[in-house]
Amino acid sequence: MAQWVNACAAEDIEAEGVIRFDHAGRTFAIFRSPADEYFCTDGLCTHESVHLADGLVMDYVIECPKHSGEFDYRSGEAVRAPACRNLKTYPAKFEDGRVLVEV
Repeated sequence: MAQWVNACAAEDIEAEGVIRFDHAGRTFAIFRSPADEYFCTDGLCTHESVHLADGLVMDYVIECPKHSGEFDYRSGEAVRAPACRNLKTYPAKFEDGRVLVEV
């Protein structure tokens, strides 16, 4: 059953930034968009399991730090090879200065 989990303080993520969030033996990436919206995806690249929090965020895209595959973090869609499998996404919301993720 999915539940909302307190992931981090909103201020922990810079605009157009990403941080790593580990919970219940899983790893996630939490993003802050240029419009101050929050998004959450699986934390590992689908190509070679490198953590995306070490990648470069540009607008609504995260670039994997290992082979430069890219994903649209809003939908999880793989948008540049070698990434070819989409990321799973999770609902995220801002509440009382915190980012909550439904996992």
